Amino acid sequence: MTLKQTLAELVAIDSVSARANRPVIDYLTARCEALGLKTQRFPYTDADGSEKINLLAVAGANPKDDIELVLVGHTDTVPYDPNWTEALTLSEREGKLFGRGACDTKAFIAAALTAVESLNLKSLRRPLALLFTADEEIGLIGAKRFAEAQVMHARFAIVGEPTSLQPIRAGKGYCLAEVTVKGREAHSAYPSLGTSAVFAAARLLARIEKIAEELRSEAHADFDPPYTTLNVGVIQGGTAKNVVAGSCRFTLEWRPIPGQKPTRLLELLHSAIAEETKRDNNLTFAVDAARADKGFETAADSALVTLLEGLTAKSAGTVAFGTEAAQLTELGAEAVVLGPGNIREAHRTGEFVPLAGTGACETILGQAIEEFCY
Repeated sequence: MTLKQTLAELVAIDSVSARANRPVIDYLTARCEALGLKTQRFPYTDADGSEKINLLAVAGANPKDDIELVLVGHTDTVPYDPNWTEALTLSEREGKLFGRGACDTKAFIAAALTAVESLNLKSLRRPLALLFTADEEIGLIGAKRFAEAQVMHARFAIVGEPTSLQPIRAGKGYCLAEVTVKGREAHSAYPSLGTSAVFAAARLLARIEKIAEELRSEAHADFDPPYTTLNVGVIQGGTAKNVVAGSCRFTLEWRPIPGQKPTRLLELLHSAIAEETKRDNNLTFAVDAARADKGFETAADSALVTLLEGLTAKSAGTVAFGTEAAQLTELGAEAVVLGPGNIREAHRTGEFVPLAGTGACETILGQAIEEFCY
């Protein structure tokens, strides 16, 4: 089956994160088993009660053996506008392949399947694996569960993401926390009878801004920007214009550079909260740290980095967004993120991947397999 045909069949399967991903896993299982790979499913139930499945397919070894090279693609996509009537039908125009997930990351999966299909797997000298994960788009959940289970150990990993076929050897992490401030309501004509949670949140936000400046000194020159970034994207509080606000909450996110603990900011935040609590014991603060995903970094002289730089004729770079590469490093792998398409074309109506890029990705993955597994 051609790469384009494979991609068309993948796009036709609605694998939005909110749905169970069994249909796409069933398809991938059939394709992998037809190639002679040994498959193993790792199911779990998500927070909404839907079944999700990670799929591992191995050639040249048992799943528990050390894997020389693993190709990783996530099976889920973001939602699509119902007015985009061709979202689940792959279409080609001007050398571009359109469809939900075509860019992120079904083109990579199609390239991996097609590359493996063209090889003689009976001649493998070292084990090869394909890993298909669930729920990447909503927090890398499938990859985290797989890493926690320590199902396998890998030496090298290529993680599919739309990088315009530039090897990415390092990426920042992603962390998220909800901060709630509780004060005491009062009539606004008599503010001394209350304690404003909004004013307290404002003071804490000023401290967080100083923390952001402090973290700039812990730089990593390979990134742009070269430090951990912070953002408060949502804030809400109070009940009425003439009531001293009894509650205020805001959402804080940060993207830690590799080598920095994801909890570094939380430690500084809790110190700031302790100082605010001493200022007024009528205030209470609660921090719900929903995510603390670390970054990853593979050495510039890694054999995988060097190979992919040669195959793509592009120097390895870094990204400021989170990927599943960090979870693969927990399985022992030197990881590189790479795939066809541009991240700016993902997640939008009219998502597309260049046809030429998908073919080039198939060639690159095939050559990487030959280099490491034969």
